[in-house]
Amino acid sequence: MATVRAGSRAALLVVDVQVGVVRDAWDVVRIVQNVARVVERARAHRVPVVWVQHAGEELPHGSPEWQWVPELVPAQGELLLEKHYNSAFEDTPLEQELAKFGASHVVLAGASTGWCIRATAYGALDRGYDLTLVKDAHTTDTIELRDGTKLEAEDVIRDLNVVMAFVTYPGRVSRALRADEIDFGAIG
Repeated sequence: MATVRAGSRAALLVVDVQVGVVRDAWDVVRIVQNVARVVERARAHRVPVVWVQHAGEELPHGSPEWQWVPELVPAQGELLLEKHYNSAFEDTPLEQELAKFGASHVVLAGASTGWCIRATAYGALDRGYDLTLVKDAHTTDTIELRDGTKLEAEDVIRDLNVVMAFVTYPGRVSRALRADEIDFGAIG
């Protein structure tokens, strides 16, 4: 069993809202606006904002595709992490950085829902963090399987929202809330 994190301090993770990741994503303008709204709320409550940016073959470090979308700009002093796997926890110092903040609760927004958001959500829960998925602040592309079947982006997003609202882990809370429902003052 994972160690359940003591305390009630939150940290906001903004994952992979990069030009190349969200180029063809579902409802991206609204989603990015919601991510920006949650970032503003976190900053207003002095909640740490952690920016996690994927790098790899399709997103080479420093390339135009690797850059954050222009609407989202990390503030000076906010933590920037680069990752190479789906989960923001794998082979990064994220867990150690969250410990420095005293964070026991992860608020999660970004892209891509079926891959990096899902993996990071489970990674947080597996490591003993409470989790709030911002259900209208994550997005993905439609996924086409080899047999031609399509998993529509909206359905992938809805699925993760439902799962995170009902999945249970001992001693941990998992939920999915809209951006306008996030109350950092009540979290910690």
